[in-house]
Amino acid sequence: ITEEIWQTVAPIAGKTGPTIMLQPYPEAGEKGVDSAVNADIEWLKGVILGVRNIRGEMNIPPGKALPILLRNGDERDRQRLADNAQYLRKLAKLESAEWLEAADEAPVAATALVGELEILVPMAGLIDRDAELARLSREIEKLEKELARIQGKLGNPGFRDKAPAAVVAKEQEKMQALQQALDTLQEQARHIGQL
Repeated sequence: ITEEIWQTVAPIAGKTGPTIMLQPYPEAGEKGVDSAVNADIEWLKGVILGVRNIRGEMNIPPGKALPILLRNGDERDRQRLADNAQYLRKLAKLESAEWLEAADEAPVAATALVGELEILVPMAGLIDRDAELARLSREIEKLEKELARIQGKLGNPGFRDKAPAAVVAKEQEKMQALQQALDTLQEQARHIGQL
């Protein structure tokens, strides 16, 4: 079918050759790139990713529709939200998206950033506070034990002197990653404790 279409359209388009199979693959030109549309798509992807990350961090089921609040956005962000509301509702599973004015007080919420735009997902009613605090407490305890083990290993002069530099560096990277994860979980626990 493609060959028949090409045979019909080629003379009109000014193309020559016996078959489409011998034609060069089309190349994209710079004049076809719309940077404003690309920026809009990147914004949309950023908002969806922010909401999905909050879902993952807070163990919110992916099928649960979430209300979100938006703050610190400019007129372009407001226009993008209006233009892409249907995609956000479907792809980020949103119940609603509302703007907070500068004077409005934000509820206790998990936050994601897309440039200057803050995406807030209010936590009240979305999670079982006590169960989530217990889960976070177990995770924090586990990370603290692992962190203490690695710190003990790195604090041992015998290990530092005998182990190859690459192994020591890898353990230090592990320690930094564990510390960062621990800080994140402690911040989440503090945040959920305020609910």
